[in-house]
Amino acid sequence: MNDTAAVCIQCLHTDPGVPDVRTLRHWAHHALPPHYRDAELTIRIVGEAEGLRLNQHWRGGQQATNVLSFPTRAPEHTRLKLLGDIVICAPVVAREASTAQLAPDAHWAHMVIHGVLHLLGHDHQRTDEALHMERLEGRILGQLGFDDPYQERG
Repeated sequence: MNDTAAVCIQCLHTDPGVPDVRTLRHWAHHALPPHYRDAELTIRIVGEAEGLRLNQHWRGGQQATNVLSFPTRAPEHTRLKLLGDIVICAPVVAREASTAQLAPDAHWAHMVIHGVLHLLGHDHQRTDEALHMERLEGRILGQLGFDDPYQERG
């Protein structure tokens, strides 16, 4: 059995602000609990057109969004932990980081962690779910040396 999750990176949008493959994998691994060490997931970095197309198709959105998660619904008898796919729209993440005056790496790490938590079944549709997910994100980001994005900045 593998002791590290398989994280496939598909980088369809090249931009100087996109973190390298090794960094993206590190953030994804850090968000996974120990019992998911044999899991598999994909992180796909896309541009605005694909981000818009996917958001329109799957969520009825009218613009590209920062991160979309597509959990796998594997049959019960499957031994592999196929978690699913995370799609991150690089131009949206760059704009958000710039607008909110966030360090780009901190925002990228947040998007990766947010996506992984969705694959693990976390959600933010209800207030209690959102608070739980935000606490997890803040804790994981803190372990990676980033500020909690939900804490007010002075």
